[in-house]
Amino acid sequence: MLTPWLRRFAGGIACAVALALSGCGSGTITSALKPDRFVVFGDGMSDIGTYGTRLTVNDGISGVWIEQMAARYGKPLTLAANGGTAYARAHSRVVATPDAVGRSDTLTVAGQIDSFLARDKIGINDVFVINAGISDLLVQLNAMIAGSQSEAQMMANLATAGRAMGAQTRRLVDAGARYVVVVGSYNLGRSPWGKSILKQEALLERASLHFNNNFLESVVDLGAHVLYIDAALHFNLVTGIPANYALRDATSIACTSVDAGPGIGIGAGQVNSGLCTPNTIASGLDYAFTAFADAIYFTPTAHRSFSDYAYFRLTARW
Repeated sequence: MLTPWLRRFAGGIACAVALALSGCGSGTITSALKPDRFVVFGDGMSDIGTYGTRLTVNDGISGVWIEQMAARYGKPLTLAANGGTAYARAHSRVVATPDAVGRSDTLTVAGQIDSFLARDKIGINDVFVINAGISDLLVQLNAMIAGSQSEAQMMANLATAGRAMGAQTRRLVDAGARYVVVVGSYNLGRSPWGKSILKQEALLERASLHFNNNFLESVVDLGAHVLYIDAALHFNLVTGIPANYALRDATSIACTSVDAGPGIGIGAGQVNSGLCTPNTIASGLDYAFTAFADAIYFTPTAHRSFSDYAYFRLTARW
């Protein structure tokens, strides 16, 4: 039986607003879409190695969820810096700077889209992916925790960021994109940071939901061309019933790669999965069966579970 927080996230406003975007409930449509390529904008969940590594266990095999999904279509991704279409960058926010680790030169999601539109054209069978929210949440939550803003101010800023992601989605549709897949933030209250480090599970849940709902409400009329993939719902289920997703541990941190610098945006001296390899795994843990690589980001197995879910949603829709 699902616990109340699972039912709440699965059946609340996000599903009601997302109905036109994702058809809450499954379909039986055989996919007719044959993507020519995937064009990816976003943050650390979808970065395939802008800074040399990924925010997961860097085992040289699995990659992050969007790599795994694109590979199912026979469309391997290459970094934009190398002439490809993978623009996502770790720690990027939707439109604001500095990023989640304090850098001012990281391209925002809006900047990534600027870069694509300046050098490329939208193809009729291109699938665009926008994945953002985690970095904006980290910045706003850290500011509230530090006392530089109130919870009400944080929520207002997250609403603005969510709507900004909607504006970037609309921008692609207006430019001619027929297939836009959007992934918001998962529920950071379920992360090790939210549960055991920060101990603010309820606050992070409210903040994550607020960002996602403001995005959804801003694009509710774009259902013909936009598919929302509900990361919050999926990872609530993964962390609530890990055995259903080939996992044994959805609470521990698999990696031991502590970063003395800003790391992943939750403070110095924390584990950074961007530095993690199979040689830096906690004793007694098998990262193949653990959900979290660090306190925020996922292992390859958890990425695979989301890739499976996203692939199902995409093929059922188009």
